Amino acid sequence: MASSTTVSVLLLFSSLLVVAFAGNMDQQFDVTWGDGRGKMLNNGDLLTLSLDKPSGSGFQSKNEYLFGKIDMQLKLVPGNSAGTVTAYYLSSKGSNWDEIDFEFLGNLSGDPYILHTNVFSQGKGNREQQFYLWFDPTADFHTYSILWNPQRIIFSVDGTPIREFKNSESIGVPFPKNQAMRIYSSLWNADDWATRGGLVKTDWSKAPFTASYRNFKADACVFSSGKSSCPSSSTSSSTSSSWLSQQLDTTAQERLRWVQKNYMIYNYCTDGKRFPQGVPPECRTS
Repeated sequence: MASSTTVSVLLLFSSLLVVAFAGNMDQQFDVTWGDGRGKMLNNGDLLTLSLDKPSGSGFQSKNEYLFGKIDMQLKLVPGNSAGTVTAYYLSSKGSNWDEIDFEFLGNLSGDPYILHTNVFSQGKGNREQQFYLWFDPTADFHTYSILWNPQRIIFSVDGTPIREFKNSESIGVPFPKNQAMRIYSSLWNADDWATRGGLVKTDWSKAPFTASYRNFKADACVFSSGKSSCPSSSTSSSTSSSWLSQQLDTTAQERLRWVQKNYMIYNYCTDGKRFPQGVPPECRTS
């Protein structure tokens, strides 16, 4: 006879299914602030955020998600973007929130953007890794992806993994797995810290600054009415739900090492000065 735990899990999975979303930005997102600086264009296929001296702007997803593979194409603020930050992230609410971050830190014309990543669980972050990109992210759209399943979080750029954060609950490290998260994005002024630690300020003569978004896709478990949709073998194909157990294969691991060797510029796991009593426990695992 099946245990009560097994029956509960089977009931959860059998009654719910994974949902794939793609298409118009205006069907998936609401512009939430900016007093008209966030705009839906091209019949809802393109979303732009703008920043000027009075205000930035932002949007959020209509749905909440509990695990998923999230893709979005972004084209960042061109030219002199120093002082600006374009944030694109998943986040829950409350004082013990979970969060998975992409933040793009602007720079002077000709100097590279910094891609800042972080993972929060139960309100605790301090897990920053930063990268340069191997292309100009302002010249065209590029795809920025978050794979979030119960075992790991993988950050990718144009299909190339740049970071993996594994579930290390077995050694006491909290992992985001119980709180549903919305997708958020904002374009805002952070010239007190964003560029060279705040030494380079925003040049408002170059405003408005604009970032563009398109081609959103989510293969994800949607959280609605207190329930999370998750796949079962009876309701979803192995292809549609493969991300739920996805891990990096040998080729992807090699590409990850290539990025981290050539383009990583900061890793909290190697910052001994910041952690004089020893780096966090997840940094000590392979």
